[in-house]
Amino acid sequence: MHDRIVLSHGSGGEMTQQLIREVFLHHFNNEWLCGLSDSAMLSNGSGRTVFTTDSFVVDPLFFPGGDIGKLAVCGTVNDLAVTGAIPAYLSAGFILEEGLTLETLHRIAASMAEEARHAGVQIVTGDTKVVHRGKADGVFINTSGIGFLPAGRADLSNTAGIRPGDRIIVNGHLGEHGVAVLSAREELEVASQVHSDCASLNALIDQMCQVSGKIRFMRDLTRGGLATVLCEVTDHADFGLYLLEDKMPVGEAVRGICEMLGMDPLYMANEGKLVAIVDPADADDLLGAMHEHPLGANAQVIGQVAGQHPGQVVMETQVGGRRIIEPLTGEQLPRIC
Repeated sequence: MHDRIVLSHGSGGEMTQQLIREVFLHHFNNEWLCGLSDSAMLSNGSGRTVFTTDSFVVDPLFFPGGDIGKLAVCGTVNDLAVTGAIPAYLSAGFILEEGLTLETLHRIAASMAEEARHAGVQIVTGDTKVVHRGKADGVFINTSGIGFLPAGRADLSNTAGIRPGDRIIVNGHLGEHGVAVLSAREELEVASQVHSDCASLNALIDQMCQVSGKIRFMRDLTRGGLATVLCEVTDHADFGLYLLEDKMPVGEAVRGICEMLGMDPLYMANEGKLVAIVDPADADDLLGAMHEHPLGANAQVIGQVAGQHPGQVVMETQVGGRRIIEPLTGEQLPRIC
């Protein structure tokens, strides 16, 4: 454990998990927090309420396909939706840097309002603080969200129901958000055709839940990407995950940029992608339903749950070898969400 915070503590990978365990769980541990889900499932007497919070510090504030405001709404909506809940209400807290133009703040607020309308949620409370010039990179945003789990719908945020043979599905191309932010930050002309996948997934997820009652688990793929989420799923599990590299939906532009810069799209951040683990009997019907939605048009089965190699994620490579997928140990690209 470092004695000071470093950028890798915010990567979503091993160092983030270490920070959570050794600091936050140590001091705040309770039955809701110890599940280490992005959202807390709370009883409200007649049903279940889902509560989440997130902070956004992206650099730059505007990037191809989105901005910090849209990102704040989508990220919080998605954290609620992947539990199976229906997102309803958001808060919005702003830390503004002295010197930020009002025109910039109007653009960000307008973007948040538009995405909230699109997602069917209301921004109902908030807070504003201003800090000295040079202390906040323009604006930081914190959002919290409340959603409600429909009666009879399973909580999809835990891994207890996962079984060998279950199929692993992602809803589209990986790595687009990370590459879009990188291209805007570094002004990479070669990446100009890549736009962030930033999108609210609640309508797609609601459609998926109506088609199948046998979705075992779901998670949105943000910091640390697909690889880190799947490694978290198998951590201390009695099953393993078996992936097929030739089934990974990675666009040619993203693949080319990652190869050029020595990055791995499996670890790149996404803001409009999810992974679902589903009963094999429902996989084909679920995939067909996802293909009918714009945010699931490129959905793909990428592997399955295995009884072998418990606690590990193994990928069959395109040349027939096998690769052990490890959690993200450093920071591929800081300040991406």
